[in-house]
Amino acid sequence: MEKEVFQGLKKVFEQNIEAALVTICSVLGSTPRKPGVKMLVYADGTTVGTIGGGCGEAEARREALNVLTSRSTKIHTLNMTADIAQEEGMVCGGVMGLLIEYLGPQSPAEQIQFYQDYLNALEKQDFPLLMTVLEAPEKQLIGKKLFLSNTGEAVGDLGQDDLTRAGLVYARSAIKYSKPVLINLDSEFTGIDGSGSMAAYRLLLEPPSSSVELLILGAGHIALPLAAMAKILGYEITVVDDRPSFANSVRFKMADRVLCDDFAAVLDSLTITPETYVVIVTRGHRYDKVCLKKVITQQAAYVGMIGSRRRVNALKSELEKEGIPKEFLQKLYSPIGLNIGAETPEEIAVCILAELIKVQNRV
Repeated sequence: MEKEVFQGLKKVFEQNIEAALVTICSVLGSTPRKPGVKMLVYADGTTVGTIGGGCGEAEARREALNVLTSRSTKIHTLNMTADIAQEEGMVCGGVMGLLIEYLGPQSPAEQIQFYQDYLNALEKQDFPLLMTVLEAPEKQLIGKKLFLSNTGEAVGDLGQDDLTRAGLVYARSAIKYSKPVLINLDSEFTGIDGSGSMAAYRLLLEPPSSSVELLILGAGHIALPLAAMAKILGYEITVVDDRPSFANSVRFKMADRVLCDDFAAVLDSLTITPETYVVIVTRGHRYDKVCLKKVITQQAAYVGMIGSRRRVNALKSELEKEGIPKEFLQKLYSPIGLNIGAETPEEIAVCILAELIKVQNRV
């Protein structure tokens, strides 16, 4: 969840005011934002966050104000291929499904408590996975929610015991969700692949953040094109190195953060989450070892390291002798990247990003 929307939701419950929460729950074709993105609309019409701007967002705002009047949750289909999109000069030609929820003093007490618990879990960095019912034969289930924290605690329910159990199976699976996922279930609560046209139930599973962080350890020749290309793909970029001539914001203009300090010290200060992808491309064995030892036991979505198979295996053996469990070291992606015969720094960056995309999309 974007920080400004998080703060806006806290305001809703702390000040006991009304708002409508708009969540993109599905997209088809070209759209400005992706599933999981949220916008908050207050009763006076002001908004926090954006689902893409333009006429599409204006329509979503109008529907949100209608929800504030009716005080009921709804699914709204926003067709951005209409003539109004052309009149606005928009380049999008897709369709967005929106979940629009009423929040405020007239919300059921259990809904208010659920959101307060969820916001507290986000604030405590419990990395809660949020699950919401988008479609069900029983219309009263639409909008029902639960979340699962990284401690394994489940809060809330989906309004029906069998549906809740099926949802928790997905939330508790070994898959590390790094972006929102649509889950389609048949009438027997069994998962269905594909578009979900035959689904009886549709659920939206959202990780705590809609952004994915790429942590690049080492600011050398590979890091530069890797950061530039990753930024185009939408990653939040953090670059770490202990050499000021390499790790600086002039050289890495595209990065969100450039941290110049001892690798161990920086890694001790950073929070690595299930939405963090770590790429180790330092200038030598000693630094690779420091970085790998710090990150491999953490809950990163991906840890990859450059180096020959022989060198990497030797390093893993060293760390195993120093007490790092073998099962953690087996998670390492190395040699890093997809094998496409890459030679130049730019080509190596492409093969690394290809592997990140493959892992992120669980292909």
